[in-house]
Amino acid sequence: MKTIDQLLAEGVAGKRVFVRADLNVPLDGTAITDDGRIRAVQPTIAKLAEAGARVVVASHLGRPKGAPEPAFSLAPVAGRLGELLGAEVAFATDTVGESAKAVVAGLADGQVAVIENLRFNAGETSKDDAERGAFADQLAQLADLYVGDGFGAVHRKHASVFDLPARLPHAAGYLIATEVAVLKQLTEEVKRPYVVVLGGAKVSDKLGVIDELLGKADRILIGGGMAYTFLKAKGYEVGISLLQEDQVPTVTEYMERAEKNGVELILPVDVLAAGEFPDLKTKAPADFITVDADKIPADKEGLDIGPKSRELFAAKIADAETVFWNGPVGVFEHPDYAGGTKAVAQALLDGNGFTVVGGGDSAAAVRTLGFDENAFGHISTGGGASLEYLEGKTLPGLAALED
Repeated sequence: MKTIDQLLAEGVAGKRVFVRADLNVPLDGTAITDDGRIRAVQPTIAKLAEAGARVVVASHLGRPKGAPEPAFSLAPVAGRLGELLGAEVAFATDTVGESAKAVVAGLADGQVAVIENLRFNAGETSKDDAERGAFADQLAQLADLYVGDGFGAVHRKHASVFDLPARLPHAAGYLIATEVAVLKQLTEEVKRPYVVVLGGAKVSDKLGVIDELLGKADRILIGGGMAYTFLKAKGYEVGISLLQEDQVPTVTEYMERAEKNGVELILPVDVLAAGEFPDLKTKAPADFITVDADKIPADKEGLDIGPKSRELFAAKIADAETVFWNGPVGVFEHPDYAGGTKAVAQALLDGNGFTVVGGGDSAAAVRTLGFDENAFGHISTGGGASLEYLEGKTLPGLAALED
């Protein structure tokens, strides 16, 4: 895989460089509520601009259905990128149409442009190779070189991620190089004890990575909505908590295999439970009770791990040499249910091991709850991509960057 430094050494001045970034940031209207992904790709864009490239930045945002949707426009992102770079960033109001062609043609050496949301074109995400390839052909006309730096999208077989690199000389940006180097530390010659903390809503989203980690991790800590399927598998009443009943047999088999393999599988021993899901907009004080994990009332829903579970999780993280954390262990967006996620983040900081926060809501929680991002070993920009890498899957966007 060619690095961006090799590309720079060959010379990029005057050349149009297409940078596939992951600028899929959360928006409140047109206000960006977390610019972490923009800041993550900034070094690659800045370095190319400094070297005299004409930088064309592209990304998806949200899940538009192959046609323009104003709510998912990248215009606010272009504005924020310009602020971070300290220079004006041009914005094209389409992907491969007249605006994109004119904006790219108008770039001078060292200037940067952002084109509109790639998913406004159905060819970006099409499962039809020909349709996807046709869109990649149009994108290729905008550039001379390709730099892949959207780690959060490399597990997608999309036109700008998989097909476009085949049409242009290509290299990996700084962010992707860093992400891959970190993930190798979690899969090759791992320093032990190796502790994995998994949370989030659905256990089905994590089955693949749990299956793989049962042969690699020393301890797996389970929290969040997915924990209640495990608790149900133990025969506990989980009330109206989030539950995937169809996954109980699989989860039961995983618990049996963990015991056989000598892997500690740690579940919450107590939870905060309430009769209804909290209002995340007003964040009014919640009406909850703290109960043991095997005593959740039939009319209550578990929304966070309790104080005994927080102590247990922290103790199981304390001596770890390597920690990977993906998924909040409670509804951290509400202050009354953020305590468990805070405790996990603090435990990572209190330890002396190499700590990796696996993107997505975990990364958002770190920033939302006021932690210093730089205090962690690494905060990934791609939760789904990280999980699929750890599962041992081939990621289309990384394969496309190989020579």
